[in-house]
Amino acid sequence: MRRTAVRAAAASGEPHEALPPATAVPESTFAGQAAPASAPAPAPAQVAYRLQTEFPFELPRGYVDDAGTVHRDGVMRLATARDELVPLRDIRVQENPAYLSVVLLGRVITRLGSLPLVHDGVVESMFASDLAFLQDFYRQINAEGHTRASVQCPHCSEPFEVELGGSRLGES
Repeated sequence: MRRTAVRAAAASGEPHEALPPATAVPESTFAGQAAPASAPAPAPAQVAYRLQTEFPFELPRGYVDDAGTVHRDGVMRLATARDELVPLRDIRVQENPAYLSVVLLGRVITRLGSLPLVHDGVVESMFASDLAFLQDFYRQINAEGHTRASVQCPHCSEPFEVELGGSRLGES
């Protein structure tokens, strides 16, 4: 992001030149005339849109730590381009491309139960069903987005949601 010189200098604490003062026009100049409009035209209404970047999940089985505690609830954030590019330089991924999802998930899972830190070592120790669940969840929130559709029962007209991205773990 580029800043103006005045803001950048003010943020750094360095002295800066003051802007020239606005020129005042005496009121007598407008005698017998309507004062010029000083209020700017109203801006068009802005639509407030908040992008959801973190998504809660619950693992089917749960990660079991060294103390035997099971951690099931967690949060995954949207992936960035860097999240997808950095693991490609990892030697483990270069030797075994299947390891890519483990490293990638270790970067985007921000919380898992009461663990202080989630990393690829945690992900590689998960049960296969939990790994498949997280891979599918990653695809849903990053590539496909929302995969549920609201539908209505043709018999009773009751509304409900269906999953369009696959119903079995790891399937999309």
